[in-house]
Amino acid sequence: MGVLDLAACPVKSGSIYPDPYAAMMAGRSSLRLGQAGGLTQFGVNLVTLEPGAMSSLRHWHENEDEFVMVTEGECTLVQDAGEHVMRPGDCAAFPAGDPDGHHFLNRTDRVARFLVVGTKAPREVAHYPDHDLLLQIEGTEARCTYRDGTPWAGPREPK
Repeated sequence: MGVLDLAACPVKSGSIYPDPYAAMMAGRSSLRLGQAGGLTQFGVNLVTLEPGAMSSLRHWHENEDEFVMVTEGECTLVQDAGEHVMRPGDCAAFPAGDPDGHHFLNRTDRVARFLVVGTKAPREVAHYPDHDLLLQIEGTEARCTYRDGTPWAGPREPK
């Protein structure tokens, strides 16, 4: 494949999250570099966060590793242990199975970008510690459930 034409790379915006969480991803998009290059064993995406946007709900993966490198602007990494401001060249790694929920926020008035590299496990479960939500992926099929495995039917009232 060789050199990628960035102008021809697919761009993904929106979310596979159910409502009301999908709307929370406004201002986030990703350039699907790995897909454009024909990669099948791992994903490579250049994520853009507009001012005020978030990368995802805070989450962790059972089976997929993630690596992030900030390339432009400033992002705040939010993890269980707290927050860390990241700037160009700063990196973070999230090993599969580590239940440290994480996501990135753009709290600045400028666009921020970061490169994400992650494995593509044939079966994945993403956990969302701040929400009663699991995302289960089998091949190309994704489905949302509550933590107890019950099919998703909208946010539950806190008990």
